[in-house]
Amino acid sequence: LLSPSCIFQMDTTHESYLDLFPLDAIVYLTPDSENVLEDIDPSKVYVLGGLVDESIHKKLTLQRAEEQSLQTARLPIREYMVKAINTKNYHSETLAINQVFDVLSTYYETRSWPAALKAGVSSGKGYVLPDAVKE
Repeated sequence: LLSPSCIFQMDTTHESYLDLFPLDAIVYLTPDSENVLEDIDPSKVYVLGGLVDESIHKKLTLQRAEEQSLQTARLPIREYMVKAINTKNYHSETLAINQVFDVLSTYYETRSWPAALKAGVSSGKGYVLPDAVKE
């Protein structure tokens, strides 16, 4: 949960993020990136992709970022979580925008990836923190 002292400002515009920010300041978050997001840099602008590319159009967000010559990163799910045993054998690192936002805002407040991932990655994704695995 976020503390009451956390306030987020949001502006909306029809302009593209490509026109608003220098390319070297933009980090496009995509689960297909080879780069792991290790920390949040306040001088960077993080783009939370709004495309559902989990099934038919795999790696679409990564391709879009590469076409725009943007840095990419993925949340450190594999680094801090383990695959849970489940009947469907389903494991996905693709999150909804609100889940990514929950992870980032919790990390920004706590500086703890385990706490942040616990806050944003639902058990339905097939990943859990190692201490949640029952032997």
